Amino acid sequence: MTPATGSRERILARIRAAVAVAPEQRIRRAYRTGARMPRETLIELFAERVRDYRAIVHTVAADDVPGTVADALARRGVRRLVVPAGLPGTWLARADAEVERLADDPPLSAAELDRTDGVISACAVAIAETGTIVLDAGPGQGRRALTLVPDYHLCLVRAEQIVPRVPEAVARLDPRRPLTWISGPSATSDIELNRVEGVHGPRTLEVVIITD
Repeated sequence: MTPATGSRERILARIRAAVAVAPEQRIRRAYRTGARMPRETLIELFAERVRDYRAIVHTVAADDVPGTVADALARRGVRRLVVPAGLPGTWLARADAEVERLADDPPLSAAELDRTDGVISACAVAIAETGTIVLDAGPGQGRRALTLVPDYHLCLVRAEQIVPRVPEAVARLDPRRPLTWISGPSATSDIELNRVEGVHGPRTLEVVIITD
């Protein structure tokens, strides 16, 4: 046993001895929630916060989704698009026929993902207060690498998936699933606060909020 490990064990032993006879304490958790927010307020707040992160945001009705997706891909010049399994086919119904749709079966390598023009995905839940989107590898989302390696991520969020705050989002999620929390395009800052985008994920995030 090294001196450092010995000190650690002695300290932990003293703590265990001190609390051994203490009565069990029940921790009462009462997280702040916003469950009474109207849906319109949730959508507006979520869109505002996502824009704050420099993401591109569209708020459209379900009938307008195919056109909005097609326009977004055309503006971006996407020709090779990763499409996770389970993505609603109608979302890409009006996409340019020349857009090559890449399935992840067999799994695409990191190099292959890096050579694509982007990825389109659904999500598991979105948080209005923080402008955060959470993916859990469910239908239309795929494994984490699909939305982390390509430089462009087009993500579609249904209105009913938007919750007010983090506690409501956590309540909807299964912690055993691989969760990816996205708050705008990937970005980091050095010690002088010079912002660099695209270091750890997509440089561009485009979000389509479906209102109905």
